[in-house]
This record gives sequence, structure tokens and C-alpha cells, in this order.
Amino acid sequence: MELVGIMMLSALGLFSQAHPMTAKPENADDKPKIVNIVNFIRLLEPRDPKITEDVLYQTVVRQVELMKKYRLGGTFLLQYDALMDSRYQKLLKSLPQDSFEIGAWWELPQPLIEKAGLKWRGRYPWDWHADVGFSTGYTPEEREKIIDVYMADFKAIFGYYPKSVGSWFIDAHSLNYMYDKYHIVASSNCKDQYGTDGYTLWGGYWNQAYYPSRTNSYMPAQHAKNQLPVPIFRMLGSDPIRQYDTGLESDRQGVITLEPVYPKAGGDATWVDWYLKAFVNGESMAFNYTQAGQENSFTWDAMAKGLEIQMPRIAQLRDEGKVQVETMEASGRWFKEHFKVTPSTSFTVNEDIDGQNQQTVWFNSRFYRLNLLWENGALRIRDIHLFDENFPSVYTTQKATSNECAFFTLPVVDGYLWSKAEQFAGLKFKAKVNGKEILLQGGKPTVTNPKQGLLHISWPLTSATGTLEMDINEQQFTIKLAGNTEPMEWFLDMEAAIPEKIPLTAIHAQRLEYQFEGMNYALKAEKGSFTATNEAKFFRVVPENQVLVLQMKAK
Repeated sequence: MELVGIMMLSALGLFSQAHPMTAKPENADDKPKIVNIVNFIRLLEPRDPKITEDVLYQTVVRQVELMKKYRLGGTFLLQYDALMDSRYQKLLKSLPQDSFEIGAWWELPQPLIEKAGLKWRGRYPWDWHADVGFSTGYTPEEREKIIDVYMADFKAIFGYYPKSVGSWFIDAHSLNYMYDKYHIVASSNCKDQYGTDGYTLWGGYWNQAYYPSRTNSYMPAQHAKNQLPVPIFRMLGSDPIRQYDTGLESDRQGVITLEPVYPKAGGDATWVDWYLKAFVNGESMAFNYTQAGQENSFTWDAMAKGLEIQMPRIAQLRDEGKVQVETMEASGRWFKEHFKVTPSTSFTVNEDIDGQNQQTVWFNSRFYRLNLLWENGALRIRDIHLFDENFPSVYTTQKATSNECAFFTLPVVDGYLWSKAEQFAGLKFKAKVNGKEILLQGGKPTVTNPKQGLLHISWPLTSATGTLEMDINEQQFTIKLAGNTEPMEWFLDMEAAIPEKIPLTAIHAQRLEYQFEGMNYALKAEKGSFTATNEAKFFRVVPENQVLVLQMKAK
């Protein structure tokens, strides 16, 4: 934000010095909109000789100054080599403990590995490859040694064990050990992405937070007895519309997030205003969550503009009672107090950014995720992934053997991996009108949360009479046509540009059967039916008496 804008906000009293850093809105426990400002800290950056240790340290100094300027608390996560540096120790110990948290960033540099008695295999003192710089590169027994060393040194410096541990990804064995022995409260992992920086997390609980399976840190658990009771928060604040499709037909997705270094996203005032408006105003059910901040490796010069746009806006929303800004630990404790199992949540975009015409709803529960995308009046189910706590992750018990790493759930519809730029995959809403098949067209959907755990969407049609009413809860997806004067033949058609990637094995009237990475699972119709179409692995979903009910459980 430019200086003139900041002065105007100050004149309006929005930045009153009396406002505490971590103040919560009056409706804090009623669908809170939670913002964590998380900055993680590396000691060195071997990829660019111009990024010296002092440049990295001064970046953190400037982050602290900016957060204090707007009375915004947050979380700083330390990689081990930065933990052991006296400058960071002194700086972070000086922060007010009632509004700042110091935790662990779980990338593993050479000093930590060697102090644990292991051989360093990296190209540099910090190496970002998955088989070297992350817990996935070590045996379960080695991981425990590494954790013990970090925790002991952290406690020797700060007098307590860290309560929050974040990373792009952490294996389940490490998280179980950190919780069982050191009682961590919260964790975080990367947003959903495909191939970015060699790390793939695809098909998971899309935003907010979830309790993971004890055997797979990326997979939400369905039952309390099988879950690790440490909520994992999704990082970086993805664009709910555009992040999913960016990089289509390439090996690597691009990045469209709240991260301040990206000039067309978190570094752009128009995008930031649009994103925060959607975050605050869109229906989120139990709560909404986003993470601001940036790792110091990008340096202050690259992130300053974006942070200076974001911080006063977040402070203003806090002062208006629209968001609560708190540490990751505080969010983790709140989550555990309110949810015995992973809740149902949503992220809703009612209005697209200027000049574009899309709306979207992401729904998550402990059983599945679902994405609806409206494009120029038409509707497509862009994504369905089912969750099964018994779906194993190889990294829980084995070492990574590649410099890349991948976590998946169970695909039913994948609008990214099964698409090409000229043909998007998904379940498309259609009808037969005067003997012709057409895409259903409609107006703006209305999204509400009429009772706990239920998301209701009302989509008025323009290409036919009536409204499609959708009810989505943690295990079922119901669609019915209401208000039509006469029956209409409507249905959903599965289409994809790359059908050979669809892991469908059989189509039955009431059941679609799939197999993915050795796991068998199914999508079931409690009302309505499935029929095969002329294209291999394509199918049609037909309602019964204008009603369709899908059971969204893997088993």
C-alpha cells in the first residue's frame, strides 16, 4: 500500500496503537477467519552467492519491523542452522511472547544431520532435495535421532520445546514421534501443487486444516482412533480459481498464492484485495484459514512490496473484526478444542477478479474433497478426491530414493491431470432440450451454510426452467431440480482429454469402481445411476425423479 493510503487509514483510526496484536473479533468462535503470519528462516542460500547470511538475517529483521509496525503477531519457524545462530536467537528472544511464536522449520541441513551421527549426502550445507534435506530421506530410526537433536538444542536455547513444526512436507512417522514424545500442537504443509520445486501434494484437504492418518501425513483420517491429533494447516493461500489449472500440460505447476514475491498474485494490490475479500466474505462453514508471510530465502528486496501491500490490509481487517491474527500454536489449540475429528469446511468465491467471470466452491470433509467451478454461466465438477486413512504413504516407513517427493489421495475426478489446454476434464452439467444435448446455463449461485456441517448451493438456470439445489455434507452430495414446471432430462457427463489416466476399472448402475496405486475404492449412487458412454472410461450420471444422491466414501 502506498504511503498516502496508509496515512488515510491511520487518520480513520484503523491503526490505533491501543489495538493488541492478536485481538480476536467478537464472533471469534463463530466461523472465524484465521490468519497466521508465518515466516520461516534459513541460515544460508547456496543457490545464489549474492544472498549472503547477512542478507537473510536482515530480511527477518525487516519482517519483524513491519509486523510490529502494524501490531501483527505471528510465527517464526527456524531451520536448525538458523536456530544455532546467535543473531537469530537474540532477535527472536526479544519478541513479545504473547503475540509471537518461535517454532521449527523441518528442512534438515548438514549441521543437524551430522550432530545426529549421520553422514551428510547433500551437495551444499543445505540441500532442498527430498532425499537429503527432508525427513523423507532418512529411515524412521534416523528421523528420531534427528528430531531428538533438534528438540534438545531448541529447548536449551529457548527453555521449552517448539509447539509448531512446519515444512513443505513431513512424513507421518516424524509427526507421530514429535507429538508422542514432544507434544507438538500444530503443523503445516505445502498447498496442493503438482511438481513445483520437485514436490507434489495432490488431492488432499484443500485448505484450512485436517487431522492426518497415523500412517499417512497427507491423508485425512476418518476416525479419531486412527488420526494423529495434530492439525496440519495448509500453507501459502492458494488462488481458489486459478492455482489449480496453472501449468496445465507441463511437469510443473506455477504459483498463484498470497506469497508476496509473486507480482501477479501476493505482490499485486488488486489480487490481494480480491483474495482477502473472498476469504472474509465467502461461505467457509466451520472456519476459514490463510497463511501470510514468506521464507527469508527470497530476500527483503523481493518480498517488501508485497508485504507492504498485505500487512496494512490484514491489520485493517483485524481492526474491523473480520479476521483474527494469531500464531500457529494458538490456531492448533483452538482447532483441537473445537473439533474431535476433521470438520467440514468450504472456501467460496462469489465474485471473480475484475474482468473475469468464474465462481468456485471448494468443499472438504474427512471423507472427500469436491470442487465446483462456474465458467461463463456453465458448471463443471472440476475435482473429486476421496480420502481413506488406510491408504499408505511409502515415506512413513521407507526412505525416499529420488530427489522428488509425491503424496496423493484417491482420484474420482481430476480436472488438472486429465485435462489439456483445449479440453478441461470434469463432470459437466448437461440436459436434453428439444432432442439436443446442451450445457446447462445459469445465473449466479447462492452458497449458504444452513446448519452445522451442511453446505447448500442454489443455482438458478437460464437455459431451462428451474433451479438446481445442492446439499453437500461430510459423506453425501445431493443434487435436485426444483421449480421446474415439467420434467427435464438433465445429467452429468464425465469428460477428459486424457482418458487413459482415469483409474476407473468398472461401471455399474449404482457404483463406479476405481483402483489407484494398489487401493480399490468406489463412488456410489444412492439415488440415480451411472451408465457407460461411447468413450472409454467416460460415464454419465443420471438422476432419479430429478434427484441425484452420491455417497462420497471410499469404502
